[in-house]
Amino acid sequence: MQDIDVRESHKRLLIQQIYRAQSMQRIVEGQSCECPTRYPSWKAAEGVFVEHFAASDYWDIVEATSEYRRQANEIRREAMPICEAAGNW
Repeated sequence: MQDIDVRESHKRLLIQQIYRAQSMQRIVEGQSCECPTRYPSWKAAEGVFVEHFAASDYWDIVEATSEYRRQANEIRREAMPICEAAGNW
């Protein structure tokens, strides 16, 4: 992410939303909100970006960002109580 030019910040936003959605999904699947589950390495999110979106144009990136944000917000409802119970929200 550090190598992404400022003029391409929309790509950074997509990677952040992929990371967020993956994090929420891991919490729900594992029923755990430990720091390694909630805040893992960025490699998986970066891998999804490189594999599926690296060559995408601006509007495809914006659309994908919106979709990952929606997914993360949806899963967040299930993840929040798990993290609150662990004192990690």
